[in-house]
Parts: sequence; structure tokens; C-alpha cells
Amino acid sequence: MLSEHYTITPDEMTEILARIQPHLPPYLTKINKGPFGGLLFEFAPFTGREAEPVRPSTRDDDLLRYVPEADDEAEHLLREKAARVLDRCFECAQEDWRNARYVADLRNIAQNAPALWTAYTDEAKSLETAYEYLRTPEAAAEWPSAVSRLIDAQGRAAATATAFDERAEAIADAHDRHVYADLGPIEALTRAGFPQAKEWHVVSASSYGSSYYSEWETHPPLAEQIRRLIEQQDNHLAKVRRLSGTG
Repeated sequence: MLSEHYTITPDEMTEILARIQPHLPPYLTKINKGPFGGLLFEFAPFTGREAEPVRPSTRDDDLLRYVPEADDEAEHLLREKAARVLDRCFECAQEDWRNARYVADLRNIAQNAPALWTAYTDEAKSLETAYEYLRTPEAAAEWPSAVSRLIDAQGRAAATATAFDERAEAIADAHDRHVYADLGPIEALTRAGFPQAKEWHVVSASSYGSSYYSEWETHPPLAEQIRRLIEQQDNHLAKVRRLSGTG
């Protein structure tokens, strides 16, 4: 049994590379020495739309198929090492491919997320402005109109929050599907062409679509955040009306 860490001499590597050459993927561009005696494999860039790299079988290869250790110890060990090199090559290719597929999916899914996010942040600021205006002396002179503008701002903020949540849910689903990629969500979105994604409010996929959120849930989707905010504003206005005797 070959240990996890093993040494391949230069002569062995020359022989191994000659034997595995017919089985190497066409997109392999370079093999370099890595740290701690390992190997680094470089590949032509993946688009993420190719078929997943799959290590070919070498059972029918006279120079690579299994030879029992009892029959020829040296040949057995060389072929085991060759198998490890070929395994590692395709493992690295799969890692690069998974990252590329993740990025490609996000590029297709995110689409108009930047515009949706901008629309939401603009309306959220407008809502804040409309609500803060009610606290000014000027608002008293036009209270019904000021409250009406607040209601309009609440509706726009809620609508844009829902619109972004729909896109964010698709993005969160992609994050879940590509959980085995090496890239983190923000890095993957950045590579997909969305560096501003670090500002986006994207929660776990399981958090979307719920009809109820516990008050202990501190990181709900945007629509729930806006719903809570509107509820707080409405309760405050109701208390103002009650205590001031207006309305």
C-alpha cells in the first residue's frame, strides 16, 4: 500500500510522465514542482460549461495496469506512483473546473442584481428620509401629505426589497449547489463580474420563501427587514396620533 506521502525520483518521474502521457487531459498545459516535493498542474482556463474532467481507466494499458507487489515489487510501486500522479492531475482539473462552473452559473444567474440592489438602496434611503421628515416642525403643516409620502415610500421600498430577494434567492441556491468549489461566495461573484456583491444582502437559501420569521431571526431577507421597519414606523405613528389626539 502506497503511503499518503511518497517520494518520486527524477528518473521515476521521467518514466511515469512517459507512461501516463496518453491519458493526460488535452487542457493540461504544464506540470511543475510544487512545495514539499509535490506537483503543480496548470490547465487552460475552463469556461465551466465543459463536461466534468474524469480520470480515464488505465486497466487496459500494459504499462499502467495493476501488477501485484508479490510479482514485481519495483514495477508495482512505480505503477502505484503513476496512478497517484494521474489521480492528482484530474483532481486538480476537477477543482479548477468546479470553480469555473460556479463562476459561470453566477454570471448567468446574477444578471441584473446590481440594478436591483441600487433600486432597493435608493428606495430605502427615500423611506428613511420620508420618515425622518415627519419629526420636523415643517411636517406638522402638511401632516397628511407627509404621511402619504411615507406610505408611498414604504410601498416602493417593499417592492424593491422583494425584487432583489428574488434574485438573491437564485444566487443563494447557486452557492448551495457549488458548496464543494474552492471559491467563497464573494470571490466567486467577483470573478463572475460582480465586485460590488460584497455589499449585497444575500442570506442562506433556506431563509427565502418563509411565511414567518421569528423575532430572534436577526438576518432575514430584505423583504422581511422592510416589513419589520414599516411595522415599527406604523406603530410609532399610531402612538403619535393617540398621544397627540390627532387623527
